[in-house]
Amino acid sequence: MPPLLDLRSLRISFGSAEAVHGIDFSIDEGEVLGLVGESGSGKSATALAIPGLLPPTARTTGQVLWHTGDGPIDLLQQPPAALRRLRGRTISMVFQEPMTALNPVMSIGRQVAECVQAHAPSFTGREARRRAIEALEQVALPDAASRFPDYPHQFSGGQRQRILIAMALIHRPRLVIADEPTTALDVTVQAQILALLADLQRAHGVAMLFISHDLAVVGQVASRVAVMRHGVIVESGKVRDVLTRPQHDYTRSLLAAVPTLRTDRNQPLATLRPA
Repeated sequence: MPPLLDLRSLRISFGSAEAVHGIDFSIDEGEVLGLVGESGSGKSATALAIPGLLPPTARTTGQVLWHTGDGPIDLLQQPPAALRRLRGRTISMVFQEPMTALNPVMSIGRQVAECVQAHAPSFTGREARRRAIEALEQVALPDAASRFPDYPHQFSGGQRQRILIAMALIHRPRLVIADEPTTALDVTVQAQILALLADLQRAHGVAMLFISHDLAVVGQVASRVAVMRHGVIVESGKVRDVLTRPQHDYTRSLLAAVPTLRTDRNQPLATLRPA
């Protein structure tokens, strides 16, 4: 069976600067792939290239093959209208910072209901509201119905992230791209969001591209991992193999920079080795 998503020799350039240098990876139906690396490694640019969300100044080459019942289509060659039909319904995203991803002057209920009607325009306002409340309840947002008219600033960071997850999953997409969804959260809330994503992914069988700079976080949610640096994937494999038997110096540096209970607090943390 072919993979759900297959990136082949993907290159992304901004002007004369190339940010992603011909990378390859695939994601199977229902699989979670972790894409990990430091800031500036090209992770987010890669994620945005998949559903066609890069700015007009970006230039992409290679292939982003999306497998449908009728065979693969190259998302890089699709017209904007075709990509709009895919985004939100078949491929959705959970963005890094929920306060900027949500519209601050629109109630969260209206924003979630708008997601419903964007791909189901035949729904009445009442039906969209019902679906929106169900989605918010599924991500365990407290008092979802009564908080429907509230605005983003009236919610905590973790609650806002739950709202974004509800919006991403409301149409049961085949692929969710989660771009560092726990970066701005404290450790306790981060653990809750990771558990929620894992539960929802298993319940609905959606594939996920989980992007992070933290190998430990990726190890909790992904079955495979690709390690990216300076626009190149330097190592990939099963999570357990990469975490316990890393083959690349950069991967070993990432792991050494993560504090553990055995870390000597009298010594500075390891730093990433230069390229």
